[in-house]
Amino acid sequence: MRILPCLLLSAIALAAQTTSEAHLAAAKAAAGNDFQNLFNFQCYGPGPGGQRPVPGAPPPAPRAQGAAPRQPGPPDRSTWHLEPAKVFDNLYFFGQTEYAVWAITTSQGIIVIDTIFDYSVEDEVVVGMKKLGLDPANIKYAIVTHPHPDHDGGAKYLQDHFGTRVIMSPADWDVLDKRTNGTKPKRDIEATEGQKLTLGDTTITLYITPGHTPGTISLLYPVKDNGTQHLVAEWGGVGLNPDKESVQTYIQSNQRFAGIVKQAGADVVLANHTDWDGSKVYLPQFANRKAGTPNPYIVGNQKVLNYLKVAEECATSRIN
Repeated sequence: MRILPCLLLSAIALAAQTTSEAHLAAAKAAAGNDFQNLFNFQCYGPGPGGQRPVPGAPPPAPRAQGAAPRQPGPPDRSTWHLEPAKVFDNLYFFGQTEYAVWAITTSQGIIVIDTIFDYSVEDEVVVGMKKLGLDPANIKYAIVTHPHPDHDGGAKYLQDHFGTRVIMSPADWDVLDKRTNGTKPKRDIEATEGQKLTLGDTTITLYITPGHTPGTISLLYPVKDNGTQHLVAEWGGVGLNPDKESVQTYIQSNQRFAGIVKQAGADVVLANHTDWDGSKVYLPQFANRKAGTPNPYIVGNQKVLNYLKVAEECATSRIN
């Protein structure tokens, strides 16, 4: 009589597979042609159960026997350097090929969102600002979305050289305080839920959206394109952790932030990795952007919500 329990388990497994596939389909529909990189990473990258094989993609190449380990120290500049770009009247990109620093200029100074690595912050942010006529000494605040070296590594440099005030959530400051290796800033301003950071004529709103890390910060901030006002939504951390509990927290944070984004009417979505928001394609267009040319980052509120929907549905598919 063990057949019935076996059949029951099979039915449960099939139902779970069907549910997971439904969420994958919803994520794919939300991604459309705009957010395919986000879809592939979030649905098939690291997460509960490990990395999933991407349908139709060749398996990853095995590492060669006896391959030389990566040399210590920073990678060669040619592998990460990217020229800066002005993308809105008051918003600049000063990141690397894979990682973003968004700099908001105000009437009383500059706010940067994330600080990339310690080895690249001087080249990309400091030198980059000077190339575009900005003074890095005017960086008043650095908002670090979460405590990973690709986002917090340059914060100490900005603190030490320019007196920049560094903002993180209390939970993520706690994570950083416990980290025993790598460069990290001294503990400074603790962000609060819904905090309004005002510098001169610009106000940024911070939201605590745990899941990627215990206190990931997501943001809304105003930008202008040829004088016309727009609103940016930036989801602070995309990747999923291997445990189900943090993914459930991630989903709840995503749903809450999506409601905020919908009500606020944000029509621009930006990310702190250049793969997720189309920056690898869009940034080169600004080198020779002509007057009257549409700004590719202005996508409308529905597509901003679609971006968040991809992240939510992929995460949900990983735990169903």
